[in-house]
Amino acid sequence: MPRVVVFDETGGPEVLRVVEEPVAEPATGEVRVRIEAFAVNPLDQMVRAGQSPRPVRLPNARLGVEGTGVIDALGSGVTGLAAGDPVILAALPEFATKGAYAEYITVSASQVVPRPAGLDVTDAAAFWVTYFTAYGALVERAGMRPGDQVLITAASGGVGRAAIQIANQIGAVPIAVTRHTAKVRSLLDAGAAAVIATDREDVAESTRRHTAGAGADIILDAVLGPGLAELSLAARLGGTLAVVGWLDPRPASFPANPSLTIHRYMAFADMTDPQTVSRVAAFLSAGVRTGALRPRVDRVFGLDDIIEAHRYLEKGTPEGKIVVTV
Repeated sequence: MPRVVVFDETGGPEVLRVVEEPVAEPATGEVRVRIEAFAVNPLDQMVRAGQSPRPVRLPNARLGVEGTGVIDALGSGVTGLAAGDPVILAALPEFATKGAYAEYITVSASQVVPRPAGLDVTDAAAFWVTYFTAYGALVERAGMRPGDQVLITAASGGVGRAAIQIANQIGAVPIAVTRHTAKVRSLLDAGAAAVIATDREDVAESTRRHTAGAGADIILDAVLGPGLAELSLAARLGGTLAVVGWLDPRPASFPANPSLTIHRYMAFADMTDPQTVSRVAAFLSAGVRTGALRPRVDRVFGLDDIIEAHRYLEKGTPEGKIVVTV
């Protein structure tokens, strides 16, 4: 029978186990996807560790908010798709009961989008959530335009690298922030116009230096935590802060820049809106086609090594996405 990753209690990576479950037949309006690869995300780690932003029903809980595969079967009433079509899972809000850590998944036909032809399986598994999040926060919410100076925290991660590429695609100026000087060269090679390493530089002071004293037009923050007040001082007066994550679980300090417009962006809300999904998919597919967008995969594991994949994520050092092939 097909395999799936589940956990019966919250805790460390060792709570994950691979079990066999019967495959579900697609109902009306649904498709069944044979998963070829999925990504391991910080949200997966939080849910597994008992830090989920919403309750998770145990036992037999599942994980996985993104993946890619091939349509295996279609329910009645599905149009525009066919068995054998390569697709990306575009929205899995019910991931705790029907996640992508599996060999097969049955979802609504509206929850898949065509896989861009320029992406192989590994890249496609690492693509949707990070690029959707970066685009949604920067363009849909913050209104990023050509020429905007954009400060990007946690820039070595998947969303950070996606944001650098999307800013360049639009004509904005991406300024990357990293905690480690050793990652400066990698981020410059990834397309950052400048890199601020907080182990040797003050983020607000350095941002002003890189923006001729004005400050960033937009800050894309995936960290939150006590450093938010200091980070807010890197923005210009009347600037925008778009928060897309909470890598630092400690309470966030209040922004010290009172003129900021603040957006708390949750990509999953937009992923359930067909018009937004269509718009984002068109933008991202164009970026893949022109070569402007290309996910960075840090490391690839097999399904039987899912515990090791989570242990690697917990080290906090990946440069790009962690992918598991099925």
